[in-house]
Amino acid sequence: MTSASTINALTTKSLSNETINSSFSTTMASNKWLLANSDPSANLYTIPGCIALADMMGDGDYKLLIADLGFSGLNGGGGGGSGKPKLRVYRGTTLHTESTLVDIPSGIAVFYTEGQDPQSPAIAVASGSYLYVYKNMKPFYKFCLPTHEVNPTEMDAWLQAKDQKIDAQTLKDLLNNIRLETGDTGLTSRSQALISMTTDDSEQMDQFVQLYRDQMIHLKRQTVITCLSTIKKTVNDENAVSCLIIGTENRDIYILEPDAFTILVSATLPSAPVFIESNGLFDVEFRLLVSCRDAHIYTIKRGYKSGRLCVQLSSQPVGLVKMNNNIVVATMNKTLSTFTTKGNCLWSCEQPAMITAIEAIDVERQSLRLIAVALDCKQVHIYQDRHKVDILDTDDTIVAMKYGRFGREDSTLVMVGRAGSLTIKILKRTAKFTFKEFIEAPGGGGQGGGYNSKLSIPKKTKLFVDQTMREREQSIAIHRTFQHDLYRLKLMAARSYVKAISTSLNPMSSNAIDPLKLSAQVHGLGPIFRLILELQNTSADTPSINLLMTFQCDLRIYSLDRSVIRVPFLAPGIIYPFATRVECVSKMNISDIIKVLVVRDDEIVPLITAVINMPASEAPIDS
Repeated sequence: MTSASTINALTTKSLSNETINSSFSTTMASNKWLLANSDPSANLYTIPGCIALADMMGDGDYKLLIADLGFSGLNGGGGGGSGKPKLRVYRGTTLHTESTLVDIPSGIAVFYTEGQDPQSPAIAVASGSYLYVYKNMKPFYKFCLPTHEVNPTEMDAWLQAKDQKIDAQTLKDLLNNIRLETGDTGLTSRSQALISMTTDDSEQMDQFVQLYRDQMIHLKRQTVITCLSTIKKTVNDENAVSCLIIGTENRDIYILEPDAFTILVSATLPSAPVFIESNGLFDVEFRLLVSCRDAHIYTIKRGYKSGRLCVQLSSQPVGLVKMNNNIVVATMNKTLSTFTTKGNCLWSCEQPAMITAIEAIDVERQSLRLIAVALDCKQVHIYQDRHKVDILDTDDTIVAMKYGRFGREDSTLVMVGRAGSLTIKILKRTAKFTFKEFIEAPGGGGQGGGYNSKLSIPKKTKLFVDQTMREREQSIAIHRTFQHDLYRLKLMAARSYVKAISTSLNPMSSNAIDPLKLSAQVHGLGPIFRLILELQNTSADTPSINLLMTFQCDLRIYSLDRSVIRVPFLAPGIIYPFATRVECVSKMNISDIIKVLVVRDDEIVPLITAVINMPASEAPIDS
């Protein structure tokens, strides 16, 4: 066991070895972590996007920032908070400062601006429709989201209520109809508050309408912030200048300039965003990956005015983490998946319980990139790619995690429990993560020991060795032969394609004036067949007129009732069926082809040609 001096830099007070040993009595599933602090009565209620670690004073002493939602007592645990949202700052294990927030926070971000000396970051807290920026834990700037135009029908309804033409119940019904058409985001907060009132409490609705009856001029539609992130502006350094990324309930994405807080880029999404991950530099080239409530992940790049679909998930997302050039997504159906930025699924792993949060773990001294997955069964599973390498048992269900530098320790995992607890663990410097040695306990519901079994690789035969030696010695000749055959194949394909176009030997016409499509079916067992042809004009609005459908066949084998079919008119998009009787007159029981050519009345070059391979027929019936 590592001595207590290892943790002293983080907690600023000594912990005895006996305390550490007693703390580890409940976490026997992993011996790679040291328990630095466990506070079951911290009374915290937060979400993963509201935790950050920052060097606020520029002195190398990183502090923990938690935006508390303020109603921890409603979270089913030992909370009992005052009900007011607060921004809490922890130095070590003690609460350093505490600031009251105006509205419930939805995200917190640490970013650097230009011209700061010493390099101390700014803290952005998203709360309601505003973004509050702090420097040195003092209010610095307040950014307000742009307002949207009020629905004219909604404005007219409130004006009628002002003139007492309709009562409160009728006003509520009108607003409900508008909500069915535009959704909740299409209404103002005042209208949403009226709709949320119960129909039985008519007195409360009347008082509400009376209160706002004379304030029609102040009616405005303002959205709220749902998620917050950052992207490096020019260089990808740790203390480089970053731009803020804001996602709103109105399905908008904004990128803000870090000094003047002006909107640099705006884009729209089909659904409200919940998680944002960025890749690249804003001034060079960037890509935003945004997961939304409709279980889709959209991509936004420079020049995009709207998000483009990247991944369609099987369930709503719980967390989104960037891993190198890929993204790891946790969903509500207990699945952890990895996708490329182009939407291809690399792997997927089902978890033994519901996923509550995920967090990326960078172990720089081992060049490892791990994923911590918090589960509803009071465990945290740690993955390296798809391989499980560690399990942490906790006393509470973890709902939010943050990994990074805390105090002067580089590898610290901060966890907030559902009951309001705060747990801080430090990764040992001697910890080694390897999935080959990891064996899950029976009944764990994970991968089990399947990764420890060796594959039965067959022995190398003499033929395999000789073939390998031949490929190694004659690799240049083999490659040249392959390239020669490949070029011949491409040449033959090109010649066949040119021949098909020049002779119209294809079932679809390449003529821009008469784009036609021809298909054929042969009915019957013989010797009498019924040939059914379907002709379609595939143009958008131009009909085809004065066409002829002719047939070519060996008259010694087949006899056709109709050798020419006149097609006077083809409307666009409609399939026209035609039929003719075909009789096999040969007594040799052979089959041949029949060509169907569609030509114009005044031309000799066919527009389209179909070649029909007739089936073998019985001998003709003797008369």
